[in-house]
Amino acid sequence: MPKISSALTMKILDGKKLSKELLRALALEVERKGFKLRLAVIQVGENPVSQIFINQKERACRFVGINFKLYQLKENVSSKKLKEEIEKIIKNRINSGIILQLPLTKKFSPEEFLNLIPKNKDIDVLSEKSLGEFYQGTLEILPPTVDGILHLLEKDKISLKGKNVVIVGAGRLVGNPLALQLLKEKATVSVLNEFSEDSAFFTKKADILISGVGRPNLIKGDMVKKGVVIVDAGCSMKKGKLVGDVDFKSVHKKASYITPVPGGVGPMTVACLIENLVALNS
Repeated sequence: MPKISSALTMKILDGKKLSKELLRALALEVERKGFKLRLAVIQVGENPVSQIFINQKERACRFVGINFKLYQLKENVSSKKLKEEIEKIIKNRINSGIILQLPLTKKFSPEEFLNLIPKNKDIDVLSEKSLGEFYQGTLEILPPTVDGILHLLEKDKISLKGKNVVIVGAGRLVGNPLALQLLKEKATVSVLNEFSEDSAFFTKKADILISGVGRPNLIKGDMVKKGVVIVDAGCSMKKGKLVGDVDFKSVHKKASYITPVPGGVGPMTVACLIENLVALNS
């Protein structure tokens, strides 16, 4: 971890800039190899946060030279109809990679539908088969948010080895896969969930704090130590704006590095999704 001077200067971990660098490299690879790829995104209903990320995925695909197709289903779609639509999309050979946009409406169990997606098209790494191979260390790609966070830390040479990393949130998208990967990177990892008592006791000890809950202002300045590296992987809407889990105003006075929302983990997740799409079709 970088040395902290008495006059702490915070640095932004700029996911927007880094994602553009990655997408430019992918665009060159797609052009050089003559790939003809298409990303299929399946959306149920009209979640406003989901729509932001779908738009980002479409823009990234266009930039790289990859075709994009959105399959939009009504919120009241039946389980049977959703399954039939996913299977039809899978069978369409023109679809090189498939994403089932989360969250689904509460009446659905996402695992049932995510597990329909074959490993060679599962660029989100969310099916049981893909996750199983990831946990065993045999999968050729990483979950995109995990990969995006690693890219951000590596760019600024922030070491994980021996660092005390606290992850707030034990979800399928961020917390669980990230904890495993950080253990592989030789970090000391603690994961907090909704039942964890006295969360601040843990967060104050973190050299690197990563939050992926989706609750605005969950992490405040009095919960962290001076010099902490903050990675905000949370996203939710507040007063019509996309916000993270971290109260930037109070935390930035203590942090040595921090990811903004928007412009931090989100763009890197999208870029790493496209990276996975290219990798699985190489």
